[in-house]
Amino acid sequence: MGNNKSSALSKELLQELKSNTKYSESELCTWYQSFLKECPSGKISKQQFEGIYASFFPNADPTTYARHVFRSFDTNADGTLDFKEYIVALHLTSGGKTMQKLEWAFALYDVDGNGTISKNEILEIVKSIFNMIPPEDQKNLPEDENMPEKRAEKLWEFFGKKEDDKISEGEFIQGVMDNQDILRLIQYDEPQKIKDKLKEKKN
Repeated sequence: MGNNKSSALSKELLQELKSNTKYSESELCTWYQSFLKECPSGKISKQQFEGIYASFFPNADPTTYARHVFRSFDTNADGTLDFKEYIVALHLTSGGKTMQKLEWAFALYDVDGNGTISKNEILEIVKSIFNMIPPEDQKNLPEDENMPEKRAEKLWEFFGKKEDDKISEGEFIQGVMDNQDILRLIQYDEPQKIKDKLKEKKN
């Protein structure tokens, strides 16, 4: 079949990514070259994605969280991320517009993909977030947030839900926009650390 993977980004894809992310043309082209070097097939596997996350969090275990992040960005569910899916993932996890980020956060928490979030799904993601927090940092968390179960309970109470209720995407987004505490509780954000790592990879 020969080499059917062009080493240059198509104009259409470049334009689309420039419009939908904060990245410049030169950044996108540089990342595309790096992406092809590490993933000659033009696809990144779940294992490779988990490896990237592991390098971001050397003192913790991000495997489960990375798996959920991968699932939320594998939009065609083929078990790989192409360059477009990968760049959108980077954009939303280290920046992104609030509404886009909240839509992604909902997809992250909607583990079974049925369009609603249950209390168990919140607990599952919160547990995976806790795995990324080094034990010494966990000791500094507030008393009512220092265990995954406590944090999940606190989140559920913020949404005013009964034990077996579900949260729709609209309720989720509105709830987070109305309450900064919910935003803080649903995410594990270390964008600066991730940005620094990306710069290292580019150089």
